[in-house]
Amino acid sequence: MDRNTMSPSSLKCPTCKKNVVKDGNAFFPFCSERCRLADLGKWLDGAYAIPDTDTPPLPDADPENN
Repeated sequence: MDRNTMSPSSLKCPTCKKNVVKDGNAFFPFCSERCRLADLGKWLDGAYAIPDTDTPPLPDADPENN
């Protein structure tokens, strides 16, 4: 297999972009525990948050409706 061709059981680490092989890798899809924890930290810090595009409804101005 050509070095530039990725096999189905390998891909690039989402954090550092190194080639990662699935077989025998306890941290797959990451290359290491360091990259796995860096990704987890981004999730916990909200770096991967999906922005809310819906605007909340405005409260009623009429007090009789509440």
